[in-house]
Amino acid sequence: MLIQTKFFGEVKLNLEQLWRFPKGVPGFEDQKEFVLLPIEGNSLFQVLQSTKKRDIALIVGNPYVLVHEYSFDIDEPTIELLDIKQEDDIFVLGVLSLKDPLETSTINLQAPIVFHTTKKLAKQMILNDNKFAVRHVIGSKPLPNKEEA
Repeated sequence: MLIQTKFFGEVKLNLEQLWRFPKGVPGFEDQKEFVLLPIEGNSLFQVLQSTKKRDIALIVGNPYVLVHEYSFDIDEPTIELLDIKQEDDIFVLGVLSLKDPLETSTINLQAPIVFHTTKKLAKQMILNDNKFAVRHVIGSKPLPNKEEA
């Protein structure tokens, strides 16, 4: 399968590389298939590229590596949609907004993307937790809990 990408031109894919988003991605609900593409020379970030629309490409990274205090509970609708049985079935990525200098880049901690590794299903889950920001500066501390403030 050949797709046109925003950053890499034409890319040849195997069907095993496809991630299906049954409900699409917020803002792009009609986009149901994506692929994760590596960024050469950068092991921290990847591109989540739509297989149907060239211009829909998001830079993503592991929020647990970028924000050490990050944690959240996966809600029941996401567990059911992705058919999650155990924690080992999943990995999580966050959408980044890269800036220059890199330290001023942000990651969306309010809407992590949960991937089911064996089912090849994914969902961007919107959190109802004000502990983390939509535009969290990489390396900064999360907002304190109301109880801690």
